[in-house]
Amino acid sequence: MKKIVLAYSGGLDTSVILTWLKETYQLPIVAFIADLGQGEDIAAIRAKAKKTGADKVLVADVQEEFVKDFVWTSIKMNAVYEGTYLMGTSLARPIIAKHMVKAAKAENADAISHGATGKGNDQVRFELTVKALAPELSIIAPWREWKYTSRPELIDYAEKHGIDLPVTREKPYSMDANLMHISYEGGVLEDPWVEPPAGMFRMTTDPEKAPDKAEVVEVTFAAGEPVAINGKKQSPAKLLAEANRIAGAHGIGRVDLVENRFVGMKSRGVYETPGATMLMAAHRAVESITLDREVLHLREGLVQKFAELVYYGFWYSPEMQVMQAFIREVQKPVNGTARLKLYKGTVATLGRKSPNSLYNANVAGFDTFATYNSKDAEGFIRLNGLRLSLNPALRALIES
Repeated sequence: MKKIVLAYSGGLDTSVILTWLKETYQLPIVAFIADLGQGEDIAAIRAKAKKTGADKVLVADVQEEFVKDFVWTSIKMNAVYEGTYLMGTSLARPIIAKHMVKAAKAENADAISHGATGKGNDQVRFELTVKALAPELSIIAPWREWKYTSRPELIDYAEKHGIDLPVTREKPYSMDANLMHISYEGGVLEDPWVEPPAGMFRMTTDPEKAPDKAEVVEVTFAAGEPVAINGKKQSPAKLLAEANRIAGAHGIGRVDLVENRFVGMKSRGVYETPGATMLMAAHRAVESITLDREVLHLREGLVQKFAELVYYGFWYSPEMQVMQAFIREVQKPVNGTARLKLYKGTVATLGRKSPNSLYNANVAGFDTFATYNSKDAEGFIRLNGLRLSLNPALRALIES
């Protein structure tokens, strides 16, 4: 190998890894920082990387691309992993790896490195992306190579080498932030019975301390993508930031779950995803009046599959390419506005409207039956009940 590109965040793992790579491989190290809107001082992280031994530091501002191509795609699919997790970390990894590959090619590097542990999902997400986009690159995963077996040992290493850390022995849980969410894992959170520390959360107000007055918000969509909040159009990244601010103030988007990792174990994670939670609720409301029943049901049947592809790290795969083409086609008629009420951690739909709404009050309303022949329902029910009437095994159930 000639040169290594390291995915660098300035956190515990990558800070130690940068020094360890220099000591172990004696090669030039390019620290790659992806600005995903994590709200951190990028200049300070860059300076820390140089201080810790990076020969070069590259920063890529990918906020707009991240939201437009990854977050919006997931919202258009209403993708939630295991019914709860909106996958803010899962969606961030493939875009980071994609730009790492670009950096490696530009810097004439032949290897990339990351700080994902051998137990986690991120190692899979990073490395499957590299194998899809640049299989010729070597991959260095220190957590699978070095002698260290715990984060307290990394803290010891950092103290020995004079590396500043964002965690302490008292608060060793790790955080991963981007414009979509913050995730918290490790430390005290590894006991699924223990409540998350009250002062841990950063994006959301405690729902119990949220405003006593509800806030009404309108979200407008074009082809399934959020384009305006309260009538104000903004770029994807700015719109998501605004959604985070509004929803976070009302304590919306906190999730505490034990999820099934791709590698096979269960893991406890705590997440804050305020803006995307609000936007997904609005998206579902607009879809309800713009999508044909069978199209909507077909999409719903694929939600879990899409979520698994994202969570497992197959963003760059043939099946995902097909899925995204499907999403784009399905979302064409999803144009309109949803009106929501935000109150103490909850999102309620107050109304929805669309220029191409399929809802017809003259047909669906109970005030008149002139546009609908109720007697048609008799034959409809008879034909749907025919196979039930011809099955004697079902009649036996009344006697069991």
